[in-house]
Amino acid sequence: MTITPEELLNISVEAAEDKKANDLVVLDLRGISLVADYFVICHGNSDTQVQAIATEIRKRIHDKGVALRGLEGMDAARWVLMDIGDVVVHIFHRDEREYYNIERLWSDAKVVENV
Repeated sequence: MTITPEELLNISVEAAEDKKANDLVVLDLRGISLVADYFVICHGNSDTQVQAIATEIRKRIHDKGVALRGLEGMDAARWVLMDIGDVVVHIFHRDEREYYNIERLWSDAKVVENV
């Protein structure tokens, strides 16, 4: 079964929202980067919440038959990076989000308003 990048994006965003992710932003990287079509960026208020967001996203994409290509940072839960192919999810601890400011680094990307 083939899932479009937009479907992966929607699954990821819904899972993050269900775990009360904060300040969720989606950047459209199509035409800007070959890394991915979309970045999902959000944060949690605790290590436990960061891990819960990542776990929920992993569960939902697995339920759709999609393999997670990479997962980094789950143990420390300060910045979890999830590679889902055309979608890359960045889940920060709130203390780290401002420091790394991923949105500024990818300022050429359009912010997706309606996911």
